Amino acid sequence: MKYMMFVCTDTEPDTDPAPEPDIVAWVAGQDGAGRRVTGHQLAATSAATTVRVRNGELLVSDGPFTETKEVIVGFDILECADLDEAIEVARAHPMARAGRLELRPFATFA
Repeated sequence: MKYMMFVCTDTEPDTDPAPEPDIVAWVAGQDGAGRRVTGHQLAATSAATTVRVRNGELLVSDGPFTETKEVIVGFDILECADLDEAIEVARAHPMARAGRLELRPFATFA
């Protein structure tokens, strides 16, 4: 099953003084196990462009549409047997301590 994992900042990161996991090692481990399909860090929110159409009119604005302190800074697409496996993959990601990870399964259409 495929999962989109949003990598987000958090206003309340973990305060554990233990060293954070290495992102290069995490990527290599997940790629080697065939659980990470792809992923990438995103540019800063200042580079975002929001596109909307309202009453037939195109509205384009610079920056993110939502006002929030937490932002999506990257993503990974995971291929896991089930949600439990996806949670274990996310648990080992460095941003599980420094930020937050949102797992969302891909929708299936009949």
